[in-house]
Amino acid sequence: MPIKESELILNPDGSVYHLNLKPENLANTIIFVGDPDRVSKITEHFDSIEFETHKREFKTQTGHYKGKRITVISTGIGSDNIDIVLNELDALVNINLETREINANLVSLDIIRIGTSGSLQADIPVDSFLLSSHGMDINGTLHSYQIENISHPEIEDAFIKHSDWHQNKSRPIIIENSSSLAEKFTVGAQKIFKGITVTANGFYGPQGRVLRLALQDADVNNKIDTFKFKDFRITNLEMETSAIYGLSKLLGHRAVSLNAIIANRANGTFSENPEGIVNNLIQFALNKIAE
Repeated sequence: MPIKESELILNPDGSVYHLNLKPENLANTIIFVGDPDRVSKITEHFDSIEFETHKREFKTQTGHYKGKRITVISTGIGSDNIDIVLNELDALVNINLETREINANLVSLDIIRIGTSGSLQADIPVDSFLLSSHGMDINGTLHSYQIENISHPEIEDAFIKHSDWHQNKSRPIIIENSSSLAEKFTVGAQKIFKGITVTANGFYGPQGRVLRLALQDADVNNKIDTFKFKDFRITNLEMETSAIYGLSKLLGHRAVSLNAIIANRANGTFSENPEGIVNNLIQFALNKIAE
């Protein structure tokens, strides 16, 4: 049955509603950034740019880097925006927008998040790179979908027990990255730290920061920092990775999250040149994509 107009909304020109994109505007390799201003900081390295558009926080440029066609999209902040971006990107490649029917042959996209993050572990210094082995959803976004076949309940249960997770909070969900895509960024590369990335639904209270409001659990940061399961530990906090991993798994896409560590919350340090380390990560990622 065709997908209803109320469920898949298109603009008058036939582009998808929020991203303002048509299928021909999109490459099969996509870089996600949060900040719209960071899009041009990536594409300034491109050999050419063939398309660009900007609607709300979603800025997109598609071009070529060393012969590789790449699309760069800003998602804005938060997993709620990732829900919009990934569903609309999937619609562009896997739904016929004219007939509103799902294509018989499905396309798998490669999605690489390039973002900044703060380390929770003292041994992961500022100005280093971190690849998220897993995303931990503590924001509830993935609970809207059937995630039973892609989650890791044994790690989730261990974290719930370790942290005495409050019953009124959504159950944490653990999603693994695409191992085949992650390998592309680790083979023959400089040292890259790996670990579980917690994805919160806010920057202050949900990440244990206190300004004027008391936290529901004042010890939440220590509980997150000290969690270990076999060889896994939680290494950093941010606001997008788990949604990228979860929705990509469910939709059949490959995803990996790369983090420039600009702060270390364990020892209170901050990078003296955060833009420099981000640019280093951008160039590292682009060269790996082009290999």
